[in-house]
Amino acid sequence: MVAYIPDLLFGSGVLSSLQAAGHEAVLVGDPSSLRREVPGAEVLVVDLTSDVPARLEVVQEHLRAGPRTLAFYSHVEHTVRTQALEAGFNQVVPRSRMAREGAGLVERLSAGAG
Repeated sequence: MVAYIPDLLFGSGVLSSLQAAGHEAVLVGDPSSLRREVPGAEVLVVDLTSDVPARLEVVQEHLRAGPRTLAFYSHVEHTVRTQALEAGFNQVVPRSRMAREGAGLVERLSAGAG
């Protein structure tokens, strides 16, 4: 699994919870690393709490032919959820839910992948 979370403080918390749940995960903060890390990944987690158009553009090539996708967004940015679903993300949740249930969300998404 690859987690594209430029906010490294929040990202390290997500990474820790995923690893504690037994998931092999890599945290990526730089978009240039995605092309190297995503091939072969079962799930791609993407932070859409800022720079939404740029981040959607960066992950666009991975949305349809690649791994299952999970995005999280700031709960006050309601339109981001719609944008992400229209772009092809499999699941889109508020950041607070990602913090609470990230490992479980990834587990359910992984189970649906295959």
